[in-house]
Amino acid sequence: MTNLLNETMLLFKQLEKTAADIDFIGSSDGEYVCYWDTFIHIADVEYDNSFGFNEVASNLVIVFKDGTWLSRGEYDGSEWWNVHRLPKKKDDAKPVTNVMNIDYGDEVS
Repeated sequence: MTNLLNETMLLFKQLEKTAADIDFIGSSDGEYVCYWDTFIHIADVEYDNSFGFNEVASNLVIVFKDGTWLSRGEYDGSEWWNVHRLPKKKDDAKPVTNVMNIDYGDEVS
């Protein structure tokens, strides 16, 4: 069993984030919103993060003021937080000439 609040706070520590860094917590479509003072009460729950079925809302996000955000990941019921950062364009970026993954590589060429 995993405590969602403890899992979240541990990740905050690893990311060097605090409650003051949060813009909002809610659904990924922005239709539902809460803030840290509410989240600490509703997220203090135990859930089974092993294989089976997911228990935490799959569209739950935590959005930070710096543009980074957390979303829930899930595979066959195993659950975790994914960390997202806005991609940055390099000064010497090459032009995109093909959006198909012909060589099964990771690059867009």
